[in-house]
This record gives sequence, structure tokens and C-alpha cells, in this order.
Amino acid sequence: MGLLFRAWLPILLFGLLALVPLLAKLGAEGFIISLLTRVVILGLAAMALDLLIGFGGLVSFGHAAFIGIGAYSVGILSSHGQEDLLVQLAVAAAVSVAFALASGAIALRTHGVYFIMITLAFGQMLFFLATSLAAYGGDDGLTLSGRSTLAGRPLLKGDVTLYYLSLAVLLLAYLLCRRLVASRFGRVLRGARENEIRMEAIGFEPFPYRLVAYAVAGALAGIAGVLLANQSEFVSPAVMSWQRSGDLIFMVVLGGLGTLHGAIIGSAAFLLIEEVLSHFTEHWRIIFGPLLILAVLFIRGGLVGRLGRGL
Repeated sequence: MGLLFRAWLPILLFGLLALVPLLAKLGAEGFIISLLTRVVILGLAAMALDLLIGFGGLVSFGHAAFIGIGAYSVGILSSHGQEDLLVQLAVAAAVSVAFALASGAIALRTHGVYFIMITLAFGQMLFFLATSLAAYGGDDGLTLSGRSTLAGRPLLKGDVTLYYLSLAVLLLAYLLCRRLVASRFGRVLRGARENEIRMEAIGFEPFPYRLVAYAVAGALAGIAGVLLANQSEFVSPAVMSWQRSGDLIFMVVLGGLGTLHGAIIGSAAFLLIEEVLSHFTEHWRIIFGPLLILAVLFIRGGLVGRLGRGL
């Protein structure tokens, strides 16, 4: 029964997400749509990270840098008059892939804690670069004049439209990642995670597979950054801080490593708990931190694993 539930869980998850705008009409519609849009967008970034951690064993502590690349693609292009979403998505994806290939070519030649520290260093490098961009707000960030246009039309002005666009992008990214991990590419990636020497012995060099996975994850996180900038209509260096990278890792682990849809569930749980606690006290992080640690220690397999065992 548990295996059957887990097989149907992605369908149930996306079905519920598709119904959110309808269910939101029963309550504070604007607030619910805004919160769930963030869940979907950060779920996209967390799912991209799960491709690295859950299937490649690559714990990146600079993943938020790609979100920042996407967000600043919107901010910089908009400030120069280019507000078309498709152009911004293309630029964000291209720059994210280029940065992933350049940084990954160095970081992926290391292992374990060295890989973590190098990805953190590259992430912080972009963070400090963003703070130095005085023309685009520097430390204070950049407020956008409005949301991006699509084919010259303000189709994203409505919150519901942006939500469904974000959900559609998440679904396409999920199907792409599922296809990747089910292919020979994914099997090599998982095999290198388990035993790199054995994979080399049978004729597979893990490095190029890992580099491609790193580039794909970077591109998806960059796209998430474009959507996040449109959702908040604000761009700030904070979106690429190491704390945000840590949040994404927690989302992945909380939802369930190596499941893809678990990262989306982890994103929802993370943001909902954060939202609830922030209403009780301004020092909510003191409570939130231990809760996350306890969840990681005692919910083996994440929320997806817990749900499967509970049936």
C-alpha cells in the first residue's frame, strides 16, 4: 500500500497544487496565492538541488547563486528596457549554465567537504558581486517597475496567472528530471554516487555526467530566480546568500532525498512552518532551527518516506 501511495503521490501533489487558486477563494485569496507561488518557485529550485544531492551525492552549498543569476537577469534587463519574460528566461538559463560549467569544472574535481566549500565560495563570490552593483541597488536591492511581459502583453500582472505559469514550469522541470534520472545518464549518476571507482572500471567517466547534471540544476534554479523576481517584484543579493542555499538543502532533506517531488513537499512544509511560527514571535528562528534538526534526525527518508510508511 505504501509503495502504491508513493507511486501516485506526484499526481496527487500536482493535482492539489492545480486546485490551489480555487481553494484560495474560501479564505485569504491573495495571501494564499502569494505563499503557494513561493512554494512552487522554491520547490523548483529545491528539486534541481535534489538532482545533485539525491542522485549525484553532490552537496552544493552555493545553489542559491543560480537563483540570484535568474533574479538579476530580470532586474538588469528590465532596467535597460527588456521586459519580455522569454528573453529573460533565455538569458538566465544561458548565464546559469555558463556559470555552472565554469564553476563545476573546478568544484567537481574535488569531493566531500572540499566540494561543499568550493561551491560555497563561488556562491559568496556572486553574492558580493551583487552587493557591489551600485547601479542596480547594491546592498539595498532593486525594485522592479512591474512584472515581465509576455509577447509584449502584461499577462503576468495577475497573481493567479503567475501561479499557474510557475506551476507549469515546475511540472515540465519535474518531467525532465524524471526522464533524466530514469535514463542511462541517471543510472551512471547514481552509480558514481555509490562507487566512483567501479563506474570508471566499467568504462564510465563520472566527471562529464556530473558536470551536465550540475549545469541542468543550475539552469532550473536560474529559471526559478526569474519567477521569484516576478513574484516579489524585487531583486536583492539576499536571494543568493549562503543562508538561502542552506534553506534549499533543508527543503530537500525534509521532503526526502532522491525523490524529486519530495523537494516540492519539503519546500511547502518549510515555508508553511516558517509562516506559522513568524506569527507567534519575532524570534521564530530560535524555534524553527531545532524543529528542522529534529525533523532531519527522526523522520527517516523525509516526509515522503514517512507518508509511505504510515500507510
